[in-house]
Amino acid sequence: MVDVGGVAGERLRSFVERIERLEEEKVALSADIREVYAEAKGAGFDIRVMRQLIRLRKMDKDDRSEMEAILDVYERALDA
Repeated sequence: MVDVGGVAGERLRSFVERIERLEEEKVALSADIREVYAEAKGAGFDIRVMRQLIRLRKMDKDDRSEMEAILDVYERALDA
């Protein structure tokens, strides 16, 4: 293994190549996700609402409950 300026070249190359492969996979997954959204849109679903639903489902239940409670307070404040 060659060290240049204290950096292990092969180890660095290994990390860089792994990251590059993962970036390629990420691009492919993003394309797959876009296809699913397009399919859902073609079936008549509202994509904006679906994206929001997915964001909510990712949230911790307690965080989501807290956010919904604050949202409710804000909505009532604006109606006043």
